[in-house]
Amino acid sequence: MSIKSDKWIRKMAAETGMIEPFEPGQVKERDGQRIVSYGTSSYGYDIRCADEFKLFTNINTTIVDPKNFDENNFVDVSGKGFCIIPPNSFALARTVEYFRIPRNVLTICLGKSTYARCGIIVNVTPFEPEWEGFVTLEFSNTTPLPAKIYANEGVAQVLFFESDEVCEVSYKDRGGKYQGQVGVTLPKA
Repeated sequence: MSIKSDKWIRKMAAETGMIEPFEPGQVKERDGQRIVSYGTSSYGYDIRCADEFKLFTNINTTIVDPKNFDENNFVDVSGKGFCIIPPNSFALARTVEYFRIPRNVLTICLGKSTYARCGIIVNVTPFEPEWEGFVTLEFSNTTPLPAKIYANEGVAQVLFFESDEVCEVSYKDRGGKYQGQVGVTLPKA
């Protein structure tokens, strides 16, 4: 298994539609303003957060249960270009990019240092072979202060690992419950 370079990422995006929309370079500025960068990097791809958030709330004082998740635990926030996460809380979002992972590839996603240095942790599970969809992102604000997440800017970096052989059973073969997800997707039992 080997980590893949910018050249491989550009080739796969062009030939297979692995990432759509795809940015072949690194975007660091928009309308004359510096932004948190996104696009192809040396050995990865910096993904963006869409302007669609689900902000965790304790208004209903329910229990967080991954087997029986209550959608009332979240408040929808969109159309502002950002989301403010209260202290010691979290929000879910989705990527701007839609992914189609090849059968012989596994990805790992890590938060960008700009957010990490502000106490914001971006958590994403691996994209398994033949998984496809918009990625659901989790932002944890570990600070005692409100934290701002910017939409349509970079939030995390995806690293691509290509195997020497094709897996026997892919995420698609298993009928994975998050296959083809389109919005901010809540836990499914």
